[in-house]
Amino acid sequence: MNRLIICFLSFFIFSLTANSQTPPKRELRSAWLSTFLNLDWPSTATRTVQEVKDSVIKMLDLQQQSGINAIYFQVRNECDAVYRSSIEPWSASVTGTQGIAPAAGFDPLQFMIDECRKRGIEIHAWFNPYRAVNNYNSIGSYAASHVANQHPNWLLAQGSLRILNPGIPEVRDYVLSVVMDVLRRYDVDGIHYDDYFYPYPGAGGTSSRFNDDATFASYPRGFSNKNDWRRDNINIFIQRSYDSIKAIKPWVKFGVSPFGIWQNQRSDAAGSATTGLQSYSDVYADTKKWLQQGWVDYVTPQIYWSTGFNTASYSVLVPWWNNNAYGRHVYVGHALYKLNADADRDPNWYNASQINKQIRLNRTYSNIHGSTFFRSQYFSSNPLKFRDSLTEYLYATPALLPTMPWRDSEAPQPVKTITATIRNNHVQLNWSTAAATTNELNRVRQFVVYRFNSAAINLNDADAIQLITANAETTTYTDSNLIPAEYYYVVTALDRFHNESEPGNVVKASFIPITQVTVTPTEPVANPVVVKPEPVTKPVAEKPIQPSQPATPEFVLQAEPNPATSFTIISYTLPKRMQVTLSVLDNNGKELLKLVDAFQSTGKQLIRFNTSTLTAGKYQVKISAEKIEKIIQVVVTK
Repeated sequence: MNRLIICFLSFFIFSLTANSQTPPKRELRSAWLSTFLNLDWPSTATRTVQEVKDSVIKMLDLQQQSGINAIYFQVRNECDAVYRSSIEPWSASVTGTQGIAPAAGFDPLQFMIDECRKRGIEIHAWFNPYRAVNNYNSIGSYAASHVANQHPNWLLAQGSLRILNPGIPEVRDYVLSVVMDVLRRYDVDGIHYDDYFYPYPGAGGTSSRFNDDATFASYPRGFSNKNDWRRDNINIFIQRSYDSIKAIKPWVKFGVSPFGIWQNQRSDAAGSATTGLQSYSDVYADTKKWLQQGWVDYVTPQIYWSTGFNTASYSVLVPWWNNNAYGRHVYVGHALYKLNADADRDPNWYNASQINKQIRLNRTYSNIHGSTFFRSQYFSSNPLKFRDSLTEYLYATPALLPTMPWRDSEAPQPVKTITATIRNNHVQLNWSTAAATTNELNRVRQFVVYRFNSAAINLNDADAIQLITANAETTTYTDSNLIPAEYYYVVTALDRFHNESEPGNVVKASFIPITQVTVTPTEPVANPVVVKPEPVTKPVAEKPIQPSQPATPEFVLQAEPNPATSFTIISYTLPKRMQVTLSVLDNNGKELLKLVDAFQSTGKQLIRFNTSTLTAGKYQVKISAEKIEKIIQVVVTK
């Protein structure tokens, strides 16, 4: 029994330490939103347009609350369109029948763009470049205008699967024309290709591979090795895509989400210490070369294995991609769909901390700039409370997207004339923008509001970020529920590549009245104590009492959010290992429950306080640890 208690406490202390990692200021936090087979959205193809709109609004709201700042929205599944197109037929995912337009002129892509803009979420148009017919037994349900019916000679067969043949020059021209049509007509932030190039082994329900001998004979381009020729077919398409995007809209990013393994070391010494399929030789995608040549802005390798998985360990592949980024961004693709599922017969996916640890590992590598989760539906189902881990710990603070200096490094003009008005316990900020520019690269897209407790302004302090506006139309911010203190505010501007301007003028907001606090502790105090609140990092109601032994002056006890509805996170930093008691008291000082009664290690501690079972009102959180004794007030609302 004693061993069990010690093990539990050790795990508890380890969890607190692990959760204390400070989130970075810049990080891509994204999710794939799949329309193929209605996997994510629309959930069925027979819903009304309004129901479809409502469902995506709910989905995006949930992802925004989870800290997501980018979406890869699937606009092309099987040479079809989840948008208005004069080239390809409407996707069956939209209305249930390929080629049939949705009612009321509804355009899913434009609606998605509009909703993402309202939330400050970047949107990348996700294309499956080559898949034409997922199951050729169903070709009778495909529209007459579909490319499989218009150009059957362009198809490459493997079992029941049909793809557009990458070796045919007209195919490359056709696919590129589809992508550029979307690029020209829609205000997307990125173009994104998935991993489906040549068919994977086993695709189409057969062990036999496709036969492209005739294509190789017709278009050899001087190659004698067919596999090298296949890779070059994909290389040509990738390079042309990148060059075309930069020429048409130089502010739009280009990325690919390849299979998680480039090559195994047994195939190439430069590969990873893995034994799985290989994008280089199985789907003929030389992703390492694309990075070396600078043909992509980012890759999102689908590292869909757990840490410690024998065939391909996450902890092996992340450093490999980090070391082969060649100055471009790597955003890791995470297998959220495997969490709490019998995936790969791997018990690690039943561990609630599996993906949490993956994200923390990412942050230890300088070329890993974020995460992408497959896929959006799982934010709703929330396996093993994954979403809670994002909102409470990993994505607790907002993040700017990473910059891409090889595309654009010029910062926008700073904001003009920031003003602050103090009313009761909140500060109203207003600012004006610099003159508008016709250069889309320099056009302001968002603003960032920082708050500091002193005049020492440090824009690298992610904890100081109070708000990243959804768009450039927002030029005001209300900082509410502040305790009496002095606060210093600055506002910066962001452009399309998230370059950040110099801060505008620093605004100081000061209100420091004397506050009388009467507390009834377990041991009655003779007289109430009048205290002057101290400046704190976050706007929490901190009301220290006069303890029997003086508290350490620099000790800060905080709660956020405060007021709280369902939970708040209590945080404090211990100067050394010590016995800690953290209690919740009612307003009369009666103890209601203990949050902590154990030894805790040196460093920052984060404790979740579930307030959902409490009635609305004011409560006290009290910490006692050797000479430390402090109380703060937490307000519970319903």
